[in-house]
Amino acid sequence: MKLERQEKQIINEIKKMAKQGEMSAVKVMAKDLVRTRRYVKKFIMMKANIQAVSLKITTLKSQGAMANAMKGVTKAMGGMNKQMNMPQMQKIMMDFEKEADTMDMKEEMMNDVMDDVMGAEEDEEESDQLVNQVLDELGLSLGEELGAVPLATGSVGGKEKASAKQNADDELQARLDNLRRD
Repeated sequence: MKLERQEKQIINEIKKMAKQGEMSAVKVMAKDLVRTRRYVKKFIMMKANIQAVSLKITTLKSQGAMANAMKGVTKAMGGMNKQMNMPQMQKIMMDFEKEADTMDMKEEMMNDVMDDVMGAEEDEEESDQLVNQVLDELGLSLGEELGAVPLATGSVGGKEKASAKQNADDELQARLDNLRRD
């Protein structure tokens, strides 16, 4: 700084004048040195104050930007809240749930009907294949194992099974017709 250089010059001149015996000039220069040191201190304090003010201004700018951002978000949230009709949203969600349940029930009924119509033969064939595979792995054949089982003559409950199946089919058909009406 310029003032610090000036202070060093004054100190050198005071020493020079003191060696020459000029005491009145030394006193005047000493007062000038004290004044210069005060100015240096004031200048340092002023610089610190300016830096503090600059920091405050920067802080205020960032707070202002944050307030503007919050204002925008608040406005957007208010718009969204106005657009949301909660009773209507609840009704839509309840209708969706009702329709999803109805669709699930219809799908389950259709799967049951399809399984009854097609699934029995496929399941039986798959089951026979699995038994044969297991027996082949064990080195046995189905005929050898089942040969020892006595065979029944006639059908046990044949008429009862047929009527039970017919009742189940009629019941499923009635349920399907009810669903079509809805």
